[in-house]
Amino acid sequence: MDIARVYDPELLPPLEMVLAQPPLNWDDLPGTRQQGLELQRQLLTTFPASPTVHKEDRQMPGPAGAPDVPVRLYRPSQVHGPLPGLLWIHGGGYVLGNIEQDDLLAQHLVDSVECLVVSVDYRLAPEHPFPAAVEDCYAALKWMATHADELGLDRTRLAIGGASAGGGLTAALALLTRDRGEVPLIFQLLIYPMLDDRDATRSTEIFAEAPIWNREDNRRGWRAYLGEAAGGPNVSPYAAAARAEDLRGLPPAFVAVGAAEIFLDEDVDYALRLAHAGVPVELQVYPRAYHAWDGIAPASRLAQQFAASRDRALREALHPQRGG
Repeated sequence: MDIARVYDPELLPPLEMVLAQPPLNWDDLPGTRQQGLELQRQLLTTFPASPTVHKEDRQMPGPAGAPDVPVRLYRPSQVHGPLPGLLWIHGGGYVLGNIEQDDLLAQHLVDSVECLVVSVDYRLAPEHPFPAAVEDCYAALKWMATHADELGLDRTRLAIGGASAGGGLTAALALLTRDRGEVPLIFQLLIYPMLDDRDATRSTEIFAEAPIWNREDNRRGWRAYLGEAAGGPNVSPYAAAARAEDLRGLPPAFVAVGAAEIFLDEDVDYALRLAHAGVPVELQVYPRAYHAWDGIAPASRLAQQFAASRDRALREALHPQRGG
């Protein structure tokens, strides 16, 4: 793939820096996770923590028969009274990622949106295949709702969000939450979500050799999460939300995806299906953008445009009385 022709020129220098790093080692996922965690912790030391955000790590009860789930709470230190809440779900292809990787983003969202953010450190595949991850996320969401008074949350203003596999888990969690009927949700933030295990769209073919999360990575991620069921006829929509036949009654959604990544078709299709089901949805497709462009090239025009839209959509959803 000639990336100079496919991608926005402003996105190329940061991408080349990322590609200079060792590639994802599927044969040593624990080692890759540890390297990523150490790198993220080092990175965080170079950025001062927001003076207006209070952070707290907790262990909350996991699903029945499962271990406790680590969560990190972020709250405005200068704002009092019940706040809207966002459950944030990190990405990583269902096999990577941790609570540290979106620490700066969570702090930013607290300041920009004026909400409480709970970031969940769910169990990873293949050691913990489906439904471990989505059940951990559901446990965290239910914990937020049942402990709203203690946390200073307004339980009538709860949203969920995530990027990549975290976006896929967000969509699956929205379906699971709708069907269980225990926690009301008012919004879902789906950032280039990983939704479909079937690997059958045109964009997976066009961008099969993408430098960031290519077709083979995607297949491996789904196989790790779903095992031999991946791509077959018996995959639950709580694992791969694109499998859901009925999208009615889901919370309003914001969907964003790059125009030059394998998730383009499945994300656009899901947004259209949400709209056809009567779910309010905003879809944004970013031209010449690769997967995770906003995190790799945060100073770029496209990343800044996306961040402004994301924050605006969250503010409008969580503070409807302000009109955004």
